[in-house]
Amino acid sequence: MKNKNIDLIANKLVRAFLKNKVISPIPNLYTKKIFQADKLRKLCESKIKKPVIGFKAGGTAIPVLKKLKEKEPFYASVYKHNFLKNNKSVKINNYTLGIELEVCYLIKKNFFDLKKNITKKNIRRYISHMAPCIEVVGYRQRKKGIKFLGDLCSDFGANVKFIIGGKKKFRNIRANNLKTNITNNKINHSINGNTNSVYINPLNSLRFVLSKLKKDKIKLNKNFYVFTGSSVGVVPILGKGFYKGKIDKLGSVTVKIV
Repeated sequence: MKNKNIDLIANKLVRAFLKNKVISPIPNLYTKKIFQADKLRKLCESKIKKPVIGFKAGGTAIPVLKKLKEKEPFYASVYKHNFLKNNKSVKINNYTLGIELEVCYLIKKNFFDLKKNITKKNIRRYISHMAPCIEVVGYRQRKKGIKFLGDLCSDFGANVKFIIGGKKKFRNIRANNLKTNITNNKINHSINGNTNSVYINPLNSLRFVLSKLKKDKIKLNKNFYVFTGSSVGVVPILGKGFYKGKIDKLGSVTVKIV
């Protein structure tokens, strides 16, 4: 893979990201292997000057990883302009994959001062708040479906928008085995899920992302969000209108799809 070629591909993706445009599909050469897709993701992100508000995990469902023959999820940056408050509207197109319902954590900036590895024991001291959130996922390319995990990773993690519900102060809330549901009453579409489908426990997903940030020597000078992955899979958007997501103990979040 020549550096000149990957730089040209990255420039096309970055322009599509910044201008909200759709481009022709990038070659499988850049998405088939996750390390190649991650290289492209990092190159694209290095060209974006907009503020980062946090990071997302993708591919956190164990069955999906097995199907796509991958050993672990991926992570990607989430930008402030793609982060919306509750009840906001999101415009979709033909290359929107669907919506997801996730547990998100607000992480204290002093995490970046941690010299040791992040563990199950010390991770909780860096969590400030938790919240339910909806992610709208899709491509900036004329492609559909998921052939490789790298399809998602390479295209800014396939993030279109995040919508966050009310935050709750973290008091050692157990996020594993919480019932979840996302519903559009207008079209009578309802999907049930469970947080144990998120890398067995959303805390495992959080630990994965934080460990990757340390490994890649990424730092922010502010508190930041980590979005842990879908508890309901990728739910197809069968009609427009309001989609309401609920997570036991955490509350609800709503997005209007237009």
